[in-house]
Amino acid sequence: MTGVGKLENVTLDAADSSALAAFYQQLTGWEEARRTEDWITLALPDGQRVAFQHAPDHVPPQWPGQERPQQLHLDLLIGDHRAAAERAIELGATRLADGASWITLADPAGHPFDICQRDEVGPVFGLADVAIDTPDAGALGRFYAGLLGMDVVYEGAEGVAISGDGRTVMFQQIEDYAAPRWPDPQHPQQLHLDVLVDDIDAAEPAALELGATRLDGQGSDFRVFADPHGHPFCLTFAV
Repeated sequence: MTGVGKLENVTLDAADSSALAAFYQQLTGWEEARRTEDWITLALPDGQRVAFQHAPDHVPPQWPGQERPQQLHLDLLIGDHRAAAERAIELGATRLADGASWITLADPAGHPFDICQRDEVGPVFGLADVAIDTPDAGALGRFYAGLLGMDVVYEGAEGVAISGDGRTVMFQQIEDYAAPRWPDPQHPQQLHLDVLVDDIDAAEPAALELGATRLDGQGSDFRVFADPHGHPFCLTFAV
């Protein structure tokens, strides 16, 4: 499938982006790929990237409620998820819940994430997927499949998964989901996706045709949009 662009980064907001990047780097072993005054990117061995954006007014989510919802979360893979969870707690994470083969924690900025058991993963963490909360997983999954050029590989009662280019995005069905209202600080975004495009002027109308909404935000190398369920994302391009 041909998309508007390719998933470049999953980007987490934090009042102290440097400290949050250091937490994930120490936990996962991912390498720093980029650093600016308000932005740090970590790169995985498989080419996936997780970034940390300075957001001085960041308000942490309160999982599992919807008054300040998580919106998105990361599913991390490791060979010994219990030992990894204990290491995460030593580094400043908070244990939230235990599952059959995963442990849910909150990072030091309050973002929930899951550490999942995967026997074949070595000492460096893998990223299974980014999971996006939504009241209609099927509809949002089809939107992002078109945006990112991915295929729907799973659809069930709990959600939808799309995959392509070595990346997977999940859409988790949440019936009472409360959307962010970026840039309203009372209803802030927690994370967003950065979508790399070749031609921003051609990509914008294509994203709008799929159902995106243009938001008031842009820089020298990005423009801000919202998906059909209110999650902000950026189209990024080289200048």
